[in-house]
Amino acid sequence: MDKIFESWLERQCADALALMETSDVVTILPAAGPQAARRFIAQFANPTMVRTDDRIVRADGFTVLIQFPPDYLRAAFDAAQVVNLLAPGNLFHPNVRPPFICTGRLSPGTGICDLLYQLDEILTFARFTPREDDALNHEACQWARQHMHLFPLEARPLRRRTPDWLIGEVARAEVRA
Repeated sequence: MDKIFESWLERQCADALALMETSDVVTILPAAGPQAARRFIAQFANPTMVRTDDRIVRADGFTVLIQFPPDYLRAAFDAAQVVNLLAPGNLFHPNVRPPFICTGRLSPGTGICDLLYQLDEILTFARFTPREDDALNHEACQWARQHMHLFPLEARPLRRRTPDWLIGEVARAEVRA
């Protein structure tokens, strides 16, 4: 493996694990092996929509695979070569036709954290295409346009916000008021 790509992969793994440490939403599992991980499984606790029989219902969570091809830093890739849906298999979304997820154009070297944020926005319906001519799932696109009032499904951020104040400062401010 080329040294630059290996170093980049190590940085992606460190960034992903740092994100996971500050998140209540995503768990990230890098593939084990002697070299830097090129494959990651990300399990999200945020909701999405699934089709069960003839009903479209809310589901708890989704799991995706992110894998970086060897020349990922040099070439643009089709999203299907980098991200895939693992579960649920019946996910119902305009940008998804399992196992494919359309994230839009991926620039060479798009980092794992950027991908994780994009996937969360897409699969919680915070971002999706309402145009059938640009959708992977035309039926889901039509359904989503008719149910825009339901979206986004979750406003919980991937990264937990940390307060920039101390409890003592708040208590002193309340006493002065």
